[in-house]
Amino acid sequence: QVQLVESGGGLVQPGGSLRLSCAASRIIFSIYDMGWYRQAPGKQRELVVSLEAGGATNYADSVKGRFTISRDNAKNMVYLQMNSLKPEDTAVYYCNARHWASDATLTTYWGKGTLVTVSS
Repeated sequence: QVQLVESGGGLVQPGGSLRLSCAASRIIFSIYDMGWYRQAPGKQRELVVSLEAGGATNYADSVKGRFTISRDNAKNMVYLQMNSLKPEDTAVYYCNARHWASDATLTTYWGKGTLVTVSS
């Protein structure tokens, strides 16, 4: 069974940094587009950043210049380095894996999330 397991969340002061990690198992990791989403209380889940298998990235405007996504295909890991954190970054952060097959079938997996709280 495919698993995505996030870690690295916690409480941080405004202006601080956190690094989230997502460990993937039982998928051919290198062919999957990976992404980080977040959901704040009372709000819809939103894309933070995606990193395609081919290397293209797409950052939400709200995190550009502050967050950086990276992946290690040898370790089946994806990371989210978050700097200059703001209270509005407070949310549950979810790891996502997505793959479009040649027949246009979409396969997607989600982790259970890790909570990031930015507060003084």
